[in-house]
Amino acid sequence: MNIKDPIKLFKKSENRECDFIASWPGIGNVSLIITKYMKEKLNAVEIGAIEPFEFFDPIGVMVKNNIVEAPQFPESKFYYWKNPNSERDILLFISDEQPSAKGYDLANCVLDISKKLRIRRIYTCAAAIAKIHHTEMPRVWGAGTNQNLIEELKKDPDIVLRGDIQIAGLNGLFLGVARERGMDGICLLGEVPMYATRIPNPKAALAILNVLLKILSIEMDLSDLSVMAKHADEEMKKMAAEAMEEFITSYTKPVWPQEYDEEDEDEEDDENED
Repeated sequence: MNIKDPIKLFKKSENRECDFIASWPGIGNVSLIITKYMKEKLNAVEIGAIEPFEFFDPIGVMVKNNIVEAPQFPESKFYYWKNPNSERDILLFISDEQPSAKGYDLANCVLDISKKLRIRRIYTCAAAIAKIHHTEMPRVWGAGTNQNLIEELKKDPDIVLRGDIQIAGLNGLFLGVARERGMDGICLLGEVPMYATRIPNPKAALAILNVLLKILSIEMDLSDLSVMAKHADEEMKKMAAEAMEEFITSYTKPVWPQEYDEEDEDEEDDENED
């Protein structure tokens, strides 16, 4: 299917500058947790989508009551929020999935939205795999597409600049494409324990969102996300205890003498009597 313009905008936004926050699934689902939380708390309005046919190929279908359903494609949507306290608004892009082969093309397609809207700066969020314990407060790392942005990030004591790092997936590639196009972009990464990369991490998302909202000068109630982070910590503690119990049972031996059962003791007594 040939589509001239995969970007479909069906609602008009205000003709004002926007800070653009884009997200895809990734380690700990950190990025999606942030953008979905922002969409909900800001009551951002859906204004458009990207047609998926050029970027995704379904690999199977669902069957319900023995009836095969039509192929389902992941959704990639734009949401808009008019900031009443600023001259800059917020544009969110939330995608259900990363394409298996056309990530670069999709990144360029998403950035084409800047031709239709006044995008001032681009933000992405991601996870930073670190040697931390899940009970520790994760730090937030920062990266930017030019030195001016790095100087700006240096002024924030809550942001760590690690020098040489790699940002995997589209949450990183998107900023690389933005740099190719001469656009300003910042990535904020929340630390995630090395042993918990496959578990949703609202705690890392909360750390990033505290920093991001400060940069954007937006106030938002983070209490629900704090509760999610607390529950995740409790679940992680439970999983760690279960894993330790399984390890002890499977890979350790008791250091105390084994007790004889009563039959063994009786047989031993009989032998001694002979």
